[in-house]
Amino acid sequence: MTQGTSAEHTVGSGPGRVLVALYGVFALAASARAAVQIATKFAEAPLAYLLSAFAAVVYIVLTVALARGARRTALVACAIELAGVLIVGTLSLADAQAFPHATVWSGYGSGYGFVPLVLPVVGLVWLLRPRRA
Repeated sequence: MTQGTSAEHTVGSGPGRVLVALYGVFALAASARAAVQIATKFAEAPLAYLLSAFAAVVYIVLTVALARGARRTALVACAIELAGVLIVGTLSLADAQAFPHATVWSGYGSGYGFVPLVLPVVGLVWLLRPRRA
């Protein structure tokens, strides 16, 4: 089996590299944001800041899983990300007082141009596409 044909290598190759790059950027952005928020303003909105930190961890896991070709881990992380965006997005709109400060996933990722909503859908489509033999 050559390197370019195994299922593990196709996850982070071709268009998958764009996903790796996007998740890498979001991992850095969410990590930095959460670190600053937790270090400087944690008492103001602990739930929001912990959710931002959780989102950062999910993005880190996704970046590494996609880069290493760990399809199953990436699928689980994408599903967690999509659930997080949908749950936090809905709750942040339904009960704005519970989220006095925005998270990465608030308003379905509206603060990030809705990329946090679209990205896991694209990731799941990419990961669930038919594999090359």
